[in-house]
Amino acid sequence: QVQLVESGGGLVQAGGSLTLSCAASRGTIGSNGMGWFRQAPGKEREFVATISWNGGSTYYTDSVKGRFTISRDNAKNTVYLQMNSLKPEDTAAYYCAAAHLSGVAVATRQYGRWGQGTQVTVSS
Repeated sequence: QVQLVESGGGLVQAGGSLTLSCAASRGTIGSNGMGWFRQAPGKEREFVATISWNGGSTYYTDSVKGRFTISRDNAKNTVYLQMNSLKPEDTAAYYCAAAHLSGVAVATRQYGRWGQGTQVTVSS
């Protein structure tokens, strides 16, 4: 089964940027919608961004619109999340996931495979 591994997290000052990567192995994600979610301590996992199988459609939660960009390279079996103008409230563990469908998906129940997460910490 497909395995997803996130990377690129770290500590950054407010206003800074990070790019997260999600590399798939043991299978292809080329026909799956993909998403990024995040979970802060003591809070539920929340949707961040999603992209359709061919990159033709994307959707973001309101709090990251204009700051985050989701993209994908199916030849590399990888999905990215470019995060700019980071804020302390963006601090969380970030997870990528592969959806059951090929389009965009915002609900956790629409996803079947999850990575282990990468920590993003934004200092003020």
